[in-house]
Formats: sequence, C-alpha cells, structure tokens
Amino acid sequence: MKDKFYSFNQYLRSIFKERVHRISIDAGFSCPNRDGRLSDKGCTYCNNKGFGVFVGEDKSIEEQIKTSIEFYEKKLKVKKFIAYFQSFTNTYAGLEELEKKYSIIKEFPQVVGLFISTRPDCIDKEKLKLISSYKKDYLVWIEYGLQTTHNHLLKEINRNHTYEDFLSALELTKKFEINVGVHIILGLPSATYEDMIEDARKISQLALNGIKFHVLHILRDTLLEKLYQKKKVNLFQEKDYIKIICDFLEIVPPNLVVLRLVSSAHPSYLVAPMWINKRNEIIEKIRKELENRNTYQGYFYEGSVN
Repeated sequence: MKDKFYSFNQYLRSIFKERVHRISIDAGFSCPNRDGRLSDKGCTYCNNKGFGVFVGEDKSIEEQIKTSIEFYEKKLKVKKFIAYFQSFTNTYAGLEELEKKYSIIKEFPQVVGLFISTRPDCIDKEKLKLISSYKKDYLVWIEYGLQTTHNHLLKEINRNHTYEDFLSALELTKKFEINVGVHIILGLPSATYEDMIEDARKISQLALNGIKFHVLHILRDTLLEKLYQKKKVNLFQEKDYIKIICDFLEIVPPNLVVLRLVSSAHPSYLVAPMWINKRNEIIEKIRKELENRNTYQGYFYEGSVN
C-alpha cells in the first residue's frame, strides 16, 4: 500500500490502470422513509439537495450522464466513468423500472462501472439478480446506508431500519458476489467515542469491500437543523474528527476500500460545520496524523486479509 489508507482512487487505478471518475445521478427514485411507507419525515439529517448534483433539476438520466462526461473529460481529461445512482433509494422500484434506468449506462461506452446507493431494507433476491447481471460488463457495487451499528442511534435519527436488517442484506448480497460498501456517519448526536469505536470493530469483522465516511453536518430544511438551532446537537471540531477517523482506520482491514474519508455539502445548504468543505486539506491532515502516529489503516486489525 502506497498510502496510509486504501483510497478509492488507488483501488480504481489497480483495476483500470488510469483515472476513473464517479458521476452522481438522480434517477428520480423516492424513499420509503419519505413517501409514508415507513415515515414521511425522512432521516433527521437528510436533504439530498445538499449533496446531489442534479437533485431537483429536470434532467433525464441520459442528460445527466452526458453533461457529466463532457464536463469531466474537458476539466480532468478523464476517459472512463462510474455511474453512481446516488440520490434517495436506488432500488426502491419494480424490476422493470430498475432495469430501464440502470441500462441507460449502456448508451455510454465511457461508463465502466455501476454503483448503486440504497437502504438495506430495500433489496431482495430478484433485485440482486438484476444488479448482478451487469457484472459481466461493468464494475458493480452496492452501497448500503447503514450509518451506525447501534439500533438506539438508528432510531434517534429516524432511520427506520435496524443493524440486523443490514446484516441480512449483506449476507444476501454476498451470495450474488456483488461488491458491498457501507456508509457510516461519525458524530451522531448522542453517539459516544466508544459507540464509534464499536462500529469500527463490528465492521472489521464483516465481509465488506468498502466504507464511506460521513461527518455529521447540518443541512438546511432538515429536522437536524431545527435541533441544532435549539443547541441540542454538538458537532465535531476538525481536530476531533481527524482523531476519530484515524482511530477508526487503524481498526478496519487494510484492504477495505475507503470510498470517501470526509463528506462535503453544497455551500448553499450547509449550515455547519463549515470546515468539512476543505476536503483536500482535511485528507492531508489525516495522512499527517497517521504519519505522526507511525500507523496506518489496519494497524490494529486482528483478522486475516485475503
């Protein structure tokens, strides 16, 4: 490993031998935590306009992919792309609709990967069979929004699924040999340091391929914003996040792909903390902290690495 952690860029270059850029897609899906099936309130922190590039815009999937490819080909000289179905719950529809939307990527030879973000309670064998069918032509991943392994914290953020739901989804997904990433939020309102370290220990024992870290942050027009204005939410300071992320990385396996180290948000929607949008600077500080410790991802990992 050339770096102190196994970055997503490093992983992609090992496969494609060149830079690959991931483009975000809003495919027009809803979410059972917003449409009334589970809740009509959504997760306390959720406002997809805060991070989704095309959320709220009247653009087809074809237009979104075409616009993104043209932009990044010109700006970054990238030739290969991953289509990331990001906004809301991207398996929350019937098989016919899912196949129609996913298969749009076939119109673009520059697309080499299909990544699908969803909830662990919105998957089944038939959907996984469909997603698995793309593996012959694309790098395929499913990213599950777990957020935390603690059910009391999931309830607090109105997530409306359990850790056990995630474990069931993971077990089923691995039967189809699909790469699985997990989303974890660090700094949930009542989460303790011990809770987050327990998350790391539990995750280190699972058959996961990647992890995406989120810093708890406040977006406009969310329940969390209302709680924050009432001073009922404490947020990480930059130095505290750097410490916990390094502690976390030291525990998880060295071959777990770090899909993202720190989240960011659209400035128009971000309330706090503002430091999260200094992403490159934060990543360098994380590297420096690991150097100062003379440790790296997996330093305290106790399992075996395949």
